[in-house]
Formats: sequence, structure tokens, C-alpha cells
Amino acid sequence: MRTAPTILHLDMDAFFASAEQASKPSLRGKAVVVGGLGPRGVVSTASYEARVFGVNSAMPMAQARRRAPNAAYLVPRFALYKEVSEQVMGLLRALSPLVEPLSLDEAFVDLEAGGTAWDERSARLAGVKLRADIRAVTGLTGSVGLAASKMLAKIASEQAKPDGLVLIDPGTERELLGPMSVRTLPGVGPATGDHLRRAGITTVEEIAEAGEDELVRLLGKAHGHALFAMALARDDRPVVSDRETKSVSVEDTYDVDIHDRVRVGLEVARLADRCVRRLRGAGLSGRTIVLKVRRYDFSTLTRSETLRGPTDDPGVVQEAAARLLEGVDTTGGVRLLGVGVSGLADYTQEDLFAQAQAQAQAQAHAEAVAAAEPSAQEHAEAEPEGPAGGKEPAVERRWSAGHDVRHAEFGHGWVQGSGLGRVTVRFETPYSEPGRVRTFRTDDPRLEPADPLPLVEPRPGEPGRTPADVEPGASGAGAPEADPTAPVVSSPGGQVPSGSGDQVSSDPASRPKSRSGGGGAATSSP
Repeated sequence: MRTAPTILHLDMDAFFASAEQASKPSLRGKAVVVGGLGPRGVVSTASYEARVFGVNSAMPMAQARRRAPNAAYLVPRFALYKEVSEQVMGLLRALSPLVEPLSLDEAFVDLEAGGTAWDERSARLAGVKLRADIRAVTGLTGSVGLAASKMLAKIASEQAKPDGLVLIDPGTERELLGPMSVRTLPGVGPATGDHLRRAGITTVEEIAEAGEDELVRLLGKAHGHALFAMALARDDRPVVSDRETKSVSVEDTYDVDIHDRVRVGLEVARLADRCVRRLRGAGLSGRTIVLKVRRYDFSTLTRSETLRGPTDDPGVVQEAAARLLEGVDTTGGVRLLGVGVSGLADYTQEDLFAQAQAQAQAQAHAEAVAAAEPSAQEHAEAEPEGPAGGKEPAVERRWSAGHDVRHAEFGHGWVQGSGLGRVTVRFETPYSEPGRVRTFRTDDPRLEPADPLPLVEPRPGEPGRTPADVEPGASGAGAPEADPTAPVVSSPGGQVPSGSGDQVSSDPASRPKSRSGGGGAATSSP
């Protein structure tokens, strides 16, 4: 293991919820919960204000509503989160070529490989500058951990939350880890934690005292050896810049169980099409098609079929998924469906026979439909008319809570809620004061879906939305940068800049203040 704290772990603070607060001035400093809003939805992210009420990620949304009934509940906007994530990852890659993303909001960086840091002082300065750059570019905050290994850097970033920086000095690792819970170590989940607890082992220090042989006896050879090494602060895992994608999959959970077999088949075909779009977007193809079905009683079945060669053809994937579905009993209802592709490759071995067969089937289907359907004129003559002599009204548009809209008269806003033929919109932008709320018919032609606005207002000449995208009169200021030369507050094993904490302005038109849940940079010592 290296002797300098040059492994950096970044974890954005309550990422989805913080992005929503930065985007919506009226929600800053308030409880925000992002996730699926249906009866079976789960919490993706909760703001620190919501966590005060006991709302946490992966919690059923119904339970979250009981604990925090007055919070704002929003549907995720993954396009926005991905855009902000790409900005953050760009800042990380400027520090080093070795960046290992773990998710949209979390990554490891090898600062030494980029020549950015080589000792404690340079590592701390790199971490301080990174946090300032993230704040300036995105308006959000991230917590940074610095240590000599990946495991310790991640532990340090957890200590730093929210909006802080903690550096673990080499040589202090054993002292730091000793009193911590065994669940702190990677790979120790609830089951392993309970197994260790029954053996009288609850802290990392007790793992080290138990000895390697005892851990192997309790947990098996591989897990026992690994856990003992981690308890001694030994972690030689390198930062890997390119993590190989092993599979691509999509799945949907349904608010109401699906009983109609035809509907199940249509859903599987739709999921297969979505999966192929993701596959092609990544420039990949795959040989093994996987179908996942969770039934009404929570039993989950997985079926797979391996093709003769890798493919990214939607017809081939749909047909394989349909064949797999034929062998699954869906009697009683289905609550979740998923389609995935594994055995990935960066090329496609065309299955000409399968493609020809699919084309022939598609042509036969088209001919059958054409023969069965009346002509356009006959269809128009036979079409039923409404009470006023017109055609039946169009299907009501759906408006997801939290998503962006634009009104021809009032400008940019976001959906607060909808139902009973009405949609309520709050008109504000990331750079404006909290806006007014107005209600419209869901079919109002002046109201249209819109793309998210950048969280930090683009300066003149910078790429971004045009002035027409912003509500008239909206104003804002860029995010001030933290001063890398600011004095630091020392704590055992870590230091943070004293001037980098929450600076809450009384000016509602100032830059987004999505940082929440703290009154300053984290100074908790390891």
C-alpha cells in the first residue's frame, strides 16, 4: 500500500435531491424526496432535511410519506443528473487519467498517477480545489476523502459528509478503524454482520484480534482472508479507469400486477427494445438474452438463452425474450419484468438467417394488417363521433411531478402535481427567486414539456440555454469559489478548509444552494 494519501474518493451529497433543490429555488432548505411515486415506488435519494425525519434511500415510498408527509416528492430527471455527472467526471479526469466511476455521483481518483498529488499537502490542496470547482461548475457540493487506499478513502468521504473533506494520515489507519463497526468494511452486509455478532465480533478491532484462522473458519477462506486484511488496513486494490461492462438490462415495476398474458408479452417486447437502445448507445452487442419475471408472490424467475453470435438487432432480442416468456408461468399476475443482454462484445456477428426470418415475419404481418384494415376513407366514414360531431377527445397528457415544462406566456417552470384534468406548475428557474404557482388544464396547448436548465447560469458566450428558455426577469449569479488558501481546521486524521461550508445567503436570487443538512464543512475526526 502506498505511503501518501493520494487516493481520492468523491461522493456527491444527496445527489438527486440536491440537484432538484438547486434547480428549484422554492425547495432549497426543505425536505425533498426523489423516487418512484407509485404504490410500489422506492426512494432513490432523500435530501438531508428529509433524512431528519428518518427517510432514507431504498425505503418504500409509502413509508417515506408517512414519516415526512410534508416533503416534496419528485420523479427522477435522469437526463439532468447524467448531464451534471458528466461535468463532475470531467473535473475528475482533469486531475488524473485514472478515474474509476462507481455511479453517477461517486468515483475514485488516483491523484499520484496524474501528477496532481504526491504527499499530504498536495493531496489536500487537490481535494480543496476539486470541491471548489464542483461548486462553481454545478452549484452542488461533494464530500471528499483522501487516504492511501480505496477502502480508507471511501471511509474518509463518509466521515466528511455533508460538504466536507477528511484526510487520513498514513500510519493512523489502525487507530482509526479499531472502534468502527464491522459493517464499515466493504463486503460486510447485514448477513455477515449478524454472523460476526453471534461470534462476539462487533468492531474492526475485534476482527483483528480474532485472527485470520478464526475468520476463515467463520466465513470461509476467501472472505475470511479478505476481511482480516481490511481490518489491518491492508488494501492494495488499484484505481481502474475502465470498468468492463458485463451486461446491459432494463426493468420496470408495475403499480398494479399485470394479469393479461398479451399485455405481459407487449411489455417484454417494449423492454427488449429499450434494452437494445441502451446496448447500441454503448456501442455493444451481446450473445445471451436474459428475461426476469417477478410474480405476484415476490418469487423471481430468471431465464436466459445464448445465441450463436453477438447481436444488437431489436427483432432478434425481442424474439428471444418472447421465447423465454413462453416457458414462464405468469398465472396470478406479474409485478416486475426485465430484459437484459450479457456476453457483451464491441462488434456484431450478424445472424443473417434470423434477420431474414424476422423481415419475412414483419412483411407477412404488415400484409395481414393491410388486408384486415379498411381503407383510410372507409375508416374515416366509420369512425364514431363525439357529442358535438367531432372526433373522440385525445388521451389526457401525463405530467410527472418535478419535471420541466414551458408555458407560452409564463416561461419555464416545473410540475408540482397533476390530477383530475388539472396540472399545477410553479414558474421559476435555478437563477430566479421562488416563483408563483398556477394551474392549467392538462391539455392546455400553451403548456409543453421542456428540457432541464443548467444548474449554474451560463455566462455570456458560454454554451447553455438561450434567454428565451428562462423566465422573463429571472436573474442569478455564478457560484463563488472556495478559497484554496483558506485556513484549515485540524482534527485527528483529517483537515478541512474552514471557509468551505454552507454559506446561506439571504438573497433568494443568488446561486443555487442545494447544500443542506449542515452548518459548515464537516470536521468530524476519523
